[in-house]
Amino acid sequence: MSSTSLHWPLVIKTTRLTLRPLRLRDKSQWDRVRAENHDWLNPWEATLPRIHGERNPQRFPSFYAMVASHNREGKAGRSLSMTIWFENKIVGQISMGGIIYGALRGAHIGYWVDKRHANLGIITEAVRTMTEFAFSVLELHRVEINIRPENIASRRVAEKAGYIFEGERPRYLHIDGNWRDHLCFVKENTNIS
Repeated sequence: MSSTSLHWPLVIKTTRLTLRPLRLRDKSQWDRVRAENHDWLNPWEATLPRIHGERNPQRFPSFYAMVASHNREGKAGRSLSMTIWFENKIVGQISMGGIIYGALRGAHIGYWVDKRHANLGIITEAVRTMTEFAFSVLELHRVEINIRPENIASRRVAEKAGYIFEGERPRYLHIDGNWRDHLCFVKENTNIS
């Protein structure tokens, strides 16, 4: 499958979960879940580094700009950002970004979960589902999950989803205000030669 044949908006269902893009009408629920989980998520959240000489530091987009960006990237097949719905509520998000075709055929996955829904297997199920989509529909060869070493729960998710520890990535991502080391977990598609 090429990046241009992806049908957007994508909806993926399991017996318990629905993964789908954010919609404008999701704003109040999104804002509530994110506000209620601010302290829970803050140590793991991406931040924007200050760039020397930059007059106006970059800011994260508004909700509306974020939805528009997710839709543009999804339609182009470059990044699939999906809310995780459980019992008709947003309980998290999973994104498969950096989708590359050609000789690499790879991507990376990131996620977060509402603290009230942690330890229910929701994120592991979402990771397995997105990985299966990456391998069976997009026919990718390799998917990575990069995790801060101190995030033991996230490491367990990667391992339960069948990802293998590949190595360390020093100062890999700007998280919680600084460049943070990450551990790289990988799963390969054994059905592609």
